[in-house]
Amino acid sequence: MNSKLIIVDNRGGKSQVVSEGQQPSNAFSSVPGFDPAVIWGTAAAPPLPWDRIDVAAASSSVMPDAGGTRLWKVTFPPDSVMASPGFDPAQAGAEYSQRLPGLIEHFEADSPGMHTTPTIDYDIVLEGEITLELDDGKMVELKQGDIVVQFGTRHAWRNRGEKPATLIFVLVGASPPAS
Repeated sequence: MNSKLIIVDNRGGKSQVVSEGQQPSNAFSSVPGFDPAVIWGTAAAPPLPWDRIDVAAASSSVMPDAGGTRLWKVTFPPDSVMASPGFDPAQAGAEYSQRLPGLIEHFEADSPGMHTTPTIDYDIVLEGEITLELDDGKMVELKQGDIVVQFGTRHAWRNRGEKPATLIFVLVGASPPAS
């Protein structure tokens, strides 16, 4: 499905469409059905009216700086895709590093899928069902319409079903705790 991305701004006191196009895609070849697309981003103190800069597109990281935001639309294929005989974890890891700079560094090498980011995340299930795995193996089953708010939590997303699941994520960059 080719969904639109429409940017509306207020110039001269009047709302107007300043951009209309297709939502970006970041579909992986090594993980069929996985599409973690960063849709938009803002700086910590975005100007109004819009300065015509897409912070996410201009950044070398898919993650927001403290106070900044990232809007993601992610489609997760069933976990069975990663269990198929043709799946190559090394190739997938290389593609993650190339396509998700700034995020891949937060994943745990000894616990596949588990990661912790310095963000507050608003997670909304658009389609399908998915499982949020937390510490100690705690599994939270989510379905279409469910919303999760996370505060820098260690977690992984598991699609234990037969169909893809699509989520919207709004990540707000936070200050990591002092060590």
